[in-house]
Amino acid sequence: MNLSALKAAQGYSASRPATHPQNVSDGGRFFRETVSDLVNSVQTAEAASIASMTGKGDPHSMVLALSQAELAVETAVTIRDRVVEAYQEILRMPV
Repeated sequence: MNLSALKAAQGYSASRPATHPQNVSDGGRFFRETVSDLVNSVQTAEAASIASMTGKGDPHSMVLALSQAELAVETAVTIRDRVVEAYQEILRMPV
């Protein structure tokens, strides 16, 4: 048995729910979890920054946490911008 093929098949089956979710009606839970993950990444970055400034933390972990928080915030801002653009496009539609 080819181990890499098995690993690829497992990876595909794990990513399948993201492309074809089973329960589409529970979008509120997904939104809450996403916002919670964003808040957690920012709080982790803040804690790593404080620990690094007080000399108790590793600078490498601080840079890693800050870059993860930056990516999460940029993603949230991009999604917000797309939602606003879509809303404005709906408002411009003729009635």
